[in-house]
Amino acid sequence: MNKYLEKTFGEIGDATELFYKTLHAIIRGHINWKNTIDQMLFIGVNSVFLAILCGFFTGMVLALQTGETFRSVFNEPLYVGLAVGYSMVLELGPVLTSIVVTGRAGAAMTAEIGTMKVTEQIDALYTLGTEPVEYICVPRFIAFMAVLPFLVVFSNCAGIFGGLIVGLYKLSIPFSKYWEEIKQMGLSDLFHGLLKTLVFALIIAWISCYNGLVTEGGAEGVGKATTRAVVTAMVLILTTDFFMSSLLISMGIG
Repeated sequence: MNKYLEKTFGEIGDATELFYKTLHAIIRGHINWKNTIDQMLFIGVNSVFLAILCGFFTGMVLALQTGETFRSVFNEPLYVGLAVGYSMVLELGPVLTSIVVTGRAGAAMTAEIGTMKVTEQIDALYTLGTEPVEYICVPRFIAFMAVLPFLVVFSNCAGIFGGLIVGLYKLSIPFSKYWEEIKQMGLSDLFHGLLKTLVFALIIAWISCYNGLVTEGGAEGVGKATTRAVVTAMVLILTTDFFMSSLLISMGIG
């Protein structure tokens, strides 16, 4: 038990040190912009379709379930636009998009860094006088924080549009009524979701980079590190979402 606790706290300490070194390098301006742009393209462009698809069908099922529930109680599908809009912008858009991006980009990132580690490419960076944190972690942190909010916006728009499709053709809700409910959302609601998205982006980049850098044991170790990174990031995203929602609501944001 003591060895397990010692190992756990040691990993937390190492991960915290990596987070500090990365942010310190960003603040000092030690940024490889070529690698950063490459990571933005990898994370962002290749994830747009998944974000839109996920948001679209989430909005559709939200509209369907909300409309049918209110119809069974009040004989009319009420507040479908409000339910879809607020659910997507405040919670489901940021959370589901972050989870999808974790499964696609975060896993690939951990596997790539883990392969570099087990093939001693990271040791070669030290030999060449290159700081691995600046070369590997900094571009990925910046890329995630720059790209993930845009993916969430795409997902939100797709979700609202999906809800509109169901509202029009399944629930017979007039477009004007649906749109009036959507327009009741304010900038504070959008800020609520995007602020959480930035934190989720840090979590994904941090966990993916750390698990890649501590990979051991060849190909099997790369697989274990990738699985551990994805599971840990998803759990942290869901946990952080609750506490951030509570904090932002208590501050009157969203």
